[in-house]
Amino acid sequence: MNNGRQLIASAVTALAPAIWGSTYLVTTEWLPPDRPLLATTVRALPSGLILLLISRVLPKGEWLWRSLVLGTLNIGAFNLLLFVAAYRLPGGIAAMIMAVQPMIVLVLAALIIGDRIRASHVVACALGAAGVVLLVFQGSAALDPVGVLAALGGAACMATGITFTKRWGRPAGVGLLPFTGWQLTAGGLVSLPFTLSVEGLPGSLTGGNVFGFAYLIVFGAVISYALWFRGIEKLPALAVSFLALGSPVVATILGIAFEDESFSLLQTVGILVVLAAVVLAQPRTPRTPRTPRTPRRRGTEAGKAAATDGPVPGGPGHAVRQGGEPRP
Repeated sequence: MNNGRQLIASAVTALAPAIWGSTYLVTTEWLPPDRPLLATTVRALPSGLILLLISRVLPKGEWLWRSLVLGTLNIGAFNLLLFVAAYRLPGGIAAMIMAVQPMIVLVLAALIIGDRIRASHVVACALGAAGVVLLVFQGSAALDPVGVLAALGGAACMATGITFTKRWGRPAGVGLLPFTGWQLTAGGLVSLPFTLSVEGLPGSLTGGNVFGFAYLIVFGAVISYALWFRGIEKLPALAVSFLALGSPVVATILGIAFEDESFSLLQTVGILVVLAAVVLAQPRTPRTPRTPRTPRRRGTEAGKAAATDGPVPGGPGHAVRQGGEPRP
């Protein structure tokens, strides 16, 4: 993949975490309060079933358990922990804690996939973490320990899901939409029993609740996860993980726009540092050194070969006249 295609793939993939950055605002403004399991299930299960009905392709063989594993890591467990963190922590703080995810991917990709850890990767991890801290840190914010653990667990789930999705790839002959539908359905089915037994279904829904759930299904699941899995196929695991840092950037911008949050100079610096980390972590096609052109002399290459190495493949004992014409 050349640099132009890599840039396009990175830009398209970055749309997924940009959409996920709005999850914090949608959760606090439009979803029923204190229902992370319900939010996880409604986001994943209807989305997966819609994609399965459209594609009519089901997993077979080893992809039955692989889909369950990936669906749990990428969808079920990750979204549950994400919503717990979103309910218990300010959106920016949750995003800051989950910014450790690229560092986890850096180690897992080296151990599981065999990716090489480069100095630029380590520098990008440090820049990314520092940038998110500058972006969202509020010294007066009280940290809920359950929310902090949920954010850390969500980062670990996403990192592991990215790594194994990259290692296993997509089965031959299966399109991106059914592959996404397998994981969304598996994640929704994993969370459904817990939703029914722990939280139950709400007695009623407001118009805002319906809008919030519809947004999560269409944009927060179907579109965003299809873009995300496409990016994992086309980009290195670490490069994809750094694109997820776009989520706290979007969360901060939306907080300023809709929650009357202030925007400081340090936050501006934080955004620039995060963007620098993302750019540093993206793959680059190495430049191929240009081979110097050898000036052509009179006669063909076959003639030169005949003069140095003996007969050429024009027949035994053939020589070459000046100008390259064979002479018996």
